Amino acid sequence: MNSREKGKRGERELASALRYYGYDCRRGQQYCGSNGDADVVGLTGIHVECKRVEKLNLYDAMSQSISDTRGGEMPSVMHRKNHCDWLVTMRLCDWIEIYKEWSGSNGQKEDV
Repeated sequence: MNSREKGKRGERELASALRYYGYDCRRGQQYCGSNGDADVVGLTGIHVECKRVEKLNLYDAMSQSISDTRGGEMPSVMHRKNHCDWLVTMRLCDWIEIYKEWSGSNGQKEDV
């Protein structure tokens, strides 16, 4: 299979999975061609680099996501290989920001 077609199929698959969870997501370049959008759009504040490959260099993929990220977005790589679940890779500092918001924690140790 052509790798470009496999990439498009992976992006559609990921967008569908995110819609399953209630997010209005779609392929970023499906309507306009190469427009600088993330591979999958619809997650406010998250730049999604989608990789649907058997072997992945995560650092290269994350570097691509970081370089393509627009102001105010957090870079992420959402990836999966055959017969496996989708995974999300983010920088720790970005994940901590999301976790703090979700948990209401400021990350400070409390005196016991």
